[in-house]
Amino acid sequence: MLENEEGGQMSEVHSDESHSAQTQHVGRPRRSQQALLDAAAAVFVTSGVEAPVREIAAKAGVGVGTIYRHFPTRSELVVAVYRHQVEACADAGPRLLAERPTPEEALRAWVALFVEFLVTKHGLAGALQGDSAGSDALHTYFVGRLVPVCGELLEAALQAVGSAPHVDAYNVLKGIGNLCVGAANDARYDASGLVQLLISGVLSGQPRGITIGGCST
Repeated sequence: MLENEEGGQMSEVHSDESHSAQTQHVGRPRRSQQALLDAAAAVFVTSGVEAPVREIAAKAGVGVGTIYRHFPTRSELVVAVYRHQVEACADAGPRLLAERPTPEEALRAWVALFVEFLVTKHGLAGALQGDSAGSDALHTYFVGRLVPVCGELLEAALQAVGSAPHVDAYNVLKGIGNLCVGAANDARYDASGLVQLLISGVLSGQPRGITIGGCST
């Protein structure tokens, strides 16, 4: 179960505040849960996934009991926030493609959101330690949702600049992920800038084999 303020386990929370919060959100659980996930995501960015439940509740403007009612365990909350952020990132792709002046601008804006998601997602692995099946399922979900979105943006951007594709969306996302490793712990490391340079290379049409001093790489 989620830990209470003394570090113990809470199976039930009985309070006027939690009862009021539950009554207030009856009939619109989707809206209330989305608000909780937005609040939890914001708190995780600043305080990590081990942040006190009361901090999340305060951010969401609800009673602590409401958090426990929706997410009885911390791992459930962390997974829900992770999936919520993935969905937000996936939904942003088509929207940016429609709103931005060019497909390249849409791709670069989406990639910036993706970098923010990777850099600010604190402690997911630690929160799910020992649950390899759950981690594998999340990775499969992550790939299944975001690779197609990246692929659509990448294809549109390549067509717009007249370049032939020489790397697929999966490898673009994998490369971005590798560039973001450790960025959250090093204020001097400019992951966003490096990722934009990567996108410039991807859109340049540079072929796979590059001849350097007579050697093909």
